[in-house]
Amino acid sequence: MARVVLAMSGGVDSSVAAHLLREQGHDVVGVFMRHGEHSPVVSTPRETESGPAHSRESDAPSRATDESPLRQRPDHKQGCCTASDLEDARWVADRLAFPFCALDLQQEFERVIDYFVDEYSIGRTPNPCVWCNHWIKFGKLFEYADSVDAAYVATGHHARIEPVLSGAPALVRGRDAKKDQSYVLFGIERKYLRRMLLPVGAYEKGAIRELAIQLGLRVADKKESQDLCFVTQGRYDQFVRDRLNSAGQKGPGQGKPTRREPRDASGELVDTEGKVLGRHEGIERFTVGQRKGLGVALGERKFVVRIEPHTRRVVLGDRDALLRRELTAHGTNWLVESSDIPRHCHVQIRYNASPVAAQVELLPERCLRVRFERPQQAVAPGQAVVCYDDQRVLGGGWID
Repeated sequence: MARVVLAMSGGVDSSVAAHLLREQGHDVVGVFMRHGEHSPVVSTPRETESGPAHSRESDAPSRATDESPLRQRPDHKQGCCTASDLEDARWVADRLAFPFCALDLQQEFERVIDYFVDEYSIGRTPNPCVWCNHWIKFGKLFEYADSVDAAYVATGHHARIEPVLSGAPALVRGRDAKKDQSYVLFGIERKYLRRMLLPVGAYEKGAIRELAIQLGLRVADKKESQDLCFVTQGRYDQFVRDRLNSAGQKGPGQGKPTRREPRDASGELVDTEGKVLGRHEGIERFTVGQRKGLGVALGERKFVVRIEPHTRRVVLGDRDALLRRELTAHGTNWLVESSDIPRHCHVQIRYNASPVAAQVELLPERCLRVRFERPQQAVAPGQAVVCYDDQRVLGGGWID
């Protein structure tokens, strides 16, 4: 068939995707993307006869065995792209007998991390997975695919590419509605749709795990990635603070970077009338709609309804104060022609949110206005709003 570069995370989805592509006759090249943020790992009780194995950081060819240990992070976070994930991905490639390599994308991934930190620092709620897909998985990987004469780039996302009568192929929701990941793919360039393969999107998650068991893949029962791969220890807000308090990037021969004096990130917690309720240590701790961890006891449920980056005030209010009838978004990306965007469609304002009916209006300078048929809660600036026509992803933008 064709040569395919497959992004491998060491998880069950991308591992089974490799098998499905091979069954279809494709020439698969597995690629693991290193981002440079390392998480400590510990071995599970399953060990080799010679004792615990250690995570390999070398890209030298290796042959893993069924007895090689899976590893877990001691902080119990379930991210991806760790040294143990690299080992699992390499083992699957060896097992299914196709070429495999690890790409060092630390410099490129810094762009994703900088975006994450910058957004939190101005009171917005970032979605780094969307930008990782856009910049890295369906950006840099296409560059690599071209360098090895590969016609396609594939991933283990639960979404589908379907042909249409005219124009570019359609990006549609995955078969398993509970695992659908089409939301985080809205930002890819439309031109790449013709060169994308999403093999597992046509399957229920349970069927993918069952197939992995039948294939004897040790990742069959591996937990799903649920945490940010680059926040390897601690909390998001501490990660953001540490990055903001650090000096610039370390240059050649400079040794360890020096530290700035910690910035004063504190501010006031206020109610919707402006009454001061307490103080906080940094707006990066908060997101619109948040109820827990507010740092103040009020005797009744309150939610973050607004974050004011210039005054560093966090506004708390009742649930009703979260309701919004409309939103605007910027930086839109469309996977269809503008003339094919219906005035009425369904929109999704968070990764795990249900789609809701809305009226959309295209605005100048790649902006968008969305009017909900019914008011929606916790519309968080910085998150993506993605528009759907039934199952098909039309595109979307970034909530103001």
